[in-house]
Amino acid sequence: MTSVTWCTAPTTPPSRPPSSVWASPPEGCSSYLFPRTMGFAKANEMLLTERQISAQEACDNGLVTRIFPVDTFKAEVDKVVQHMASLPPQSMMISKALIRHEHINKLLEVNKRECETLRSRWLSDECMTAIMNFLSRKKK
Repeated sequence: MTSVTWCTAPTTPPSRPPSSVWASPPEGCSSYLFPRTMGFAKANEMLLTERQISAQEACDNGLVTRIFPVDTFKAEVDKVVQHMASLPPQSMMISKALIRHEHINKLLEVNKRECETLRSRWLSDECMTAIMNFLSRKKK
């Protein structure tokens, strides 16, 4: 769980989770965070159908907090990071801990369950076949 997530646009290519194409389940706590962030219907659509989303849609759905133009990304991020670094560090750490407190144990539990599921799926014939099919497909 990050503090903030930024991306670039409009040149950022659409994003999608790779799990379905590889016959692999959601990872990175996405089975918990995506429904909480964007609602069950949109999370299901993205996680189960490999639907690609743009930077703007990711921002609209709470997956990223801000979009910066490519040519000013570094300068904009540097400004925000410098401002954050100027704030009282103990207060920042306490605030971050309070914000995350209610979710940290759940995230650890979800991550453990996702990792266990990933390990078992990666050893399955279906997953091996899906990965081989993905790697052997020709670029369009």
